[in-house]
Amino acid sequence: QVQLVESGGGLVQAGGSLRLSCAASGSIFRMAWFRQAPGKQRELVASITSDGGIMYAGSVKGRFTISRDNAKNTVYLQMSSLKSEDTAVYYCAARNLNSEYNDWGQGTQVTVSS
Repeated sequence: QVQLVESGGGLVQAGGSLRLSCAASGSIFRMAWFRQAPGKQRELVASITSDGGIMYAGSVKGRFTISRDNAKNTVYLQMSSLKSEDTAVYYCAARNLNSEYNDWGQGTQVTVSS
């Protein structure tokens, strides 16, 4: 189990960019970003493994980039060409191989104004 601390959310105009960061208290296999918009279910945005395996939701592919610094136990989400529908609370999550996402950050608000 790890503790996760997110940073980097905020208000940005449509078409703009933001970078989110999430620092873990220890090493872990897979780190991910989820988001939850008002009235909607939480959805997986992107994930990355310690050996560089990456997955993206179709809605963000080509606009968002997930990366990871294993030495710092930190994952990043570079968000570009932001749209109003990207507005949500973004959560960092982590899990080990063959487990569920049991470790979650506190969430950071991203608001995209049109």
